[in-house]
Amino acid sequence: MDKVYALVDCDSFFVSCEQSVSPELKGKPVCVTGGVNGCVVSRSKEAKKVGVPMGYPVFMAQKEFKNVIYIEGNHERYKDFSNRVMQVLNNFSPTVEKCSIDEAYVDFTGLCKLYKKNYYELAVYLRQKILYEVDIPVSIGVSKSKTLAKFASDYAKNKGGVYLIGKSKLKKILPTTKVEDICGVGRRMKTALNKEGILICSEFVSKSDEWLKNKYSITYQELKHELLGEPVYNISPEYKAPKSIQETSSFAPATSEKDFLKNEISKHIKDACRKLRKHNLKTLNVGVMLKTKDFVVYSDNKNVFMPLNLEIDISKPIFELFEKIYNSNLLYRSTGVYFSNLCSADIVQGNLFNSQSNEKSDKLSASIDKIETKFGKGSIKTGFV
Repeated sequence: MDKVYALVDCDSFFVSCEQSVSPELKGKPVCVTGGVNGCVVSRSKEAKKVGVPMGYPVFMAQKEFKNVIYIEGNHERYKDFSNRVMQVLNNFSPTVEKCSIDEAYVDFTGLCKLYKKNYYELAVYLRQKILYEVDIPVSIGVSKSKTLAKFASDYAKNKGGVYLIGKSKLKKILPTTKVEDICGVGRRMKTALNKEGILICSEFVSKSDEWLKNKYSITYQELKHELLGEPVYNISPEYKAPKSIQETSSFAPATSEKDFLKNEISKHIKDACRKLRKHNLKTLNVGVMLKTKDFVVYSDNKNVFMPLNLEIDISKPIFELFEKIYNSNLLYRSTGVYFSNLCSADIVQGNLFNSQSNEKSDKLSASIDKIETKFGKGSIKTGFV
């Protein structure tokens, strides 16, 4: 049986979440921002029509587009909506691959018989189901490969929310689509192809497998087959652990107040450690970042002596780094922490002289998470010295 994949993409996701919570915002120009001194990170259709650019600094947007409603982002809210959308998808199909907070691939293969609908009707039905159950509008692209499904979902945003790319449409699309418009073609790949005179997709897929593999790499060969509707990449529902974790935030006004900055960093440490434990991970490298009001970033990182995921253990090296990069003569607008060189907490071998300490840390972190699960995030706070 031929594979059929769908890419479900939530429309203006952060704004849609806010409009679901506050229905009076629907139909109005709304932007979600990354804080008072941040940028525009999500726009409603109406905000796009009046010309608010994506990534535009908030203070400039408020001066230039005064009739737009600006809302500071609430990431806990967006995570909750994302989980609800993914639950609908998982109930709809046995094979779902979450790509990001607002995107997921869904395997439609064989579902026509189950739901007694063709593929277009399946997509329409799923779109209506998500809108009814979660109140989030989505665009759904359907085709025979993940790459084409992604491309179809982009078309769907201006085609009523659902778009299918089959053989007949593919013959029309490939000769009129630039290579850089395909997901997976970055700036470097575009430049390399353009140097060979390959500007559009039909020129790209006309090249032989051998030429693409020898001239570039197997990745180019695989992309060619994906564009021809010959699936190379399967939907993979397996869990993928993050390679790094970071927490950052901006604040206003900019400040050099040391205790305030340390308190912000302490919050980041707590949130980042919670993410580590959620993914059953520990870190061997920790870092801290300070950004000035002029957008100059100062950062430093260091390896820790053993894998860690508890706030109390991680705070010490983080604040040591903070003391190295902090300058009382500078005004700062944001702070952040980041963890890298992550490893599974299950396979960490305890230090011979610290095995008892490791066990205590694991028990303490489990207790913190249990209390916050019961009484809510922030019910336990960690400090600094």
